Amino acid sequence: MLILSTLCVLCTINANAQKHSPKPINIIFDSDMGPDYDDVGAITILHALADKGEAKILATMASTKYEGVADVLNVFNTYFKRPGIPVGVPKGYALELRDRQHWTDTLLAKYPHKIKTNAEAWDAVKLYRKILSAQPDHSVTIVTIGFLTNVSNLLNSSADEYSSLSGKELIKKKVKLLVCMAGKFPSGFEFNVMKDAAASQNVYEHWNTPIILSGFEIGEKIKTGLPLIHNTAIKNDPVKDVFRISIPMAKEDSLGRKSWDETAVLVAIKGYSSWYTLHKGRMIVANDGSDKWDDNGVGQAYLVEKVDYHKVQDLINGLIEHVPGGGH
Repeated sequence: MLILSTLCVLCTINANAQKHSPKPINIIFDSDMGPDYDDVGAITILHALADKGEAKILATMASTKYEGVADVLNVFNTYFKRPGIPVGVPKGYALELRDRQHWTDTLLAKYPHKIKTNAEAWDAVKLYRKILSAQPDHSVTIVTIGFLTNVSNLLNSSADEYSSLSGKELIKKKVKLLVCMAGKFPSGFEFNVMKDAAASQNVYEHWNTPIILSGFEIGEKIKTGLPLIHNTAIKNDPVKDVFRISIPMAKEDSLGRKSWDETAVLVAIKGYSSWYTLHKGRMIVANDGSDKWDDNGVGQAYLVEKVDYHKVQDLINGLIEHVPGGGH
């Protein structure tokens, strides 16, 4: 009951107080940054809302470890004038899936970045522990839009030079909310959950702060990117380059790319109540990575549409046209 009460309190805060409060959300962004490119829209929203004073970006983490993923994160952080944001990459087991459209190659060749190899990035778990230990209690929102590899490893971590607490204790003390683009509800298979099923099982069974899930069905119908690539005023923009390269490569993207990851970042920073309600319970992940929902579970909730999805689509399309310095 304590977890459920906490979920209700924190979600109410997240939904209502955040959008009126001048205090930015302390946020850690955890992304597979490819193989899809909605991650690019998501990191753009992250920086756009940080520029508006609504978020403070503590770190950008990769949940994959294909060579160059740390560099790509650094490209975006540099473009948005935050080159010093620390970047973490898994140092142990992790998937190495990358973009089939090869937009990462274009970005790395065209845009400045100080990080040149994954070896120059932090160990993701070490970076999580360092950052969390230094933050006020119950103050950090983590948003995952890729695999649960890093947060599972954080959950399993032991005391180190940054904190005498175990990973589970550190999470409980420092994390306010975990928001994930994960799952298909009320049941099904979803890529982020399925590809590292063991990590997903660990997180959704043992994580001890409230969780909000933006499921596959939320982002599937939201199509974005066309206004960006047709905006001739935006030039030398890595975000525009990614959408410009990728949209023509798939017939299914002719109306814009599906926008799963963007919804999770939007909700993590601005709250959910303007667009969604919550269906409370708990996600159960099977060994094959499929998920089903337990209405009798506590501590978690998935988003349910409250308004026409075009409202969110229009908002995302506007946010991903954001350029450094504040506007379009």
